[in-house]
Amino acid sequence: MKVLSRRNIISEPSLAAVLSDITRELRKTLSAEVISALEERDRIEMNVIEQELHRKDDSSVSLPGRLSGDKEWRIARSEFVSDEKNSLSSSSCPVRKCIDDHVTNIYSAFTPVLSKLIEYSPSKKAAAEILEIFRKILVDLKNSPFRTRRISVKSVSSSSGDIFSKMLASFDQLLNALSLKGELGVNGSIDICLASDPVKTSVALPVVFHALDDVIYNIGQCARLDSRSLSWPLLKLNRLCSGLVLASGEELPFGIATCAFDGTRMSKWEEPNGAAGCWIIYQVADNRMVELVAYEFMSANDAPERDPKDWVLEGSENGGSSWHLLDKRTSQMFDKRFQRKAFTVSSPGYLSNAFRFRFLAVQGKNATSRFQIGSIDLFAGSS
Repeated sequence: MKVLSRRNIISEPSLAAVLSDITRELRKTLSAEVISALEERDRIEMNVIEQELHRKDDSSVSLPGRLSGDKEWRIARSEFVSDEKNSLSSSSCPVRKCIDDHVTNIYSAFTPVLSKLIEYSPSKKAAAEILEIFRKILVDLKNSPFRTRRISVKSVSSSSGDIFSKMLASFDQLLNALSLKGELGVNGSIDICLASDPVKTSVALPVVFHALDDVIYNIGQCARLDSRSLSWPLLKLNRLCSGLVLASGEELPFGIATCAFDGTRMSKWEEPNGAAGCWIIYQVADNRMVELVAYEFMSANDAPERDPKDWVLEGSENGGSSWHLLDKRTSQMFDKRFQRKAFTVSSPGYLSNAFRFRFLAVQGKNATSRFQIGSIDLFAGSS
């Protein structure tokens, strides 16, 4: 009732007149040329608003965000702005925020682990065995009660087990990323238990299992496991997170755009009409300017005919008002489900606060109308 009463304090025409007087007062020190340009901009914006008021929209379609208003003003407010092609007005999706800082933290936390692996075990086989020991501990922890997760780290009688015991402290950052911690248990044993909200651990565990698979695979791909191996894609540093995402389309409720950034194999972004072409825009958190140097795609769980085949990656320095070509790929193929493919940006060095993938073709364009991708990871250069 208070809101309704406040809205009746002044009529809309009277409020418009007051705002007009304030605007005129603030502009009186400007030159006649500048005032004329601003008034012309105001007139155009009022025409757009009038057209929007009388347009008949489908009420079942989600609002994609602000479509009217001066472009520079919207950019200054860190709102999405795009060009005519692949723009906001062609999307029925809402802008979504990625809740994925835990994914970035998990990826970064493998750095001290891998550094110690190289120090203690230059053998690729032994390194994989040590990571499997850690995986088994996490599996046992996952199977323990949700609110009281706790597991004792048992000694493993093998050379890999001995190395694991020596380098246990290097897993502290990774445990912290999982909202876990190590504690001294009974009889001097080391226990791993919850450090905070059990929900955070439940959300993070699937991510670390899939990340472990990827690390073990990449270790196997190294010619030798040494200090030169400590680079991308074995190390996944500076992954972008917590950005805003907008897509040309999405499948509700399990195939929304942010599913491409959640770090797990259990979800995917699915575009129902994307086989003929679709797009996804990622706006960097806090409108920061970053240099994109690499990215990774992962194929989804099924339907390989929906996999991306041809695409273009673009960056924008002005929130999407204009786009600059960063990378272009054609005739790409995923050989299996949940396969990760790593790509280095072919034209780095361009600072951007938004990125756009335009997917031009899928593997089986005559067999499906849909597009899908399991995950997208974006990696910035070191600042």
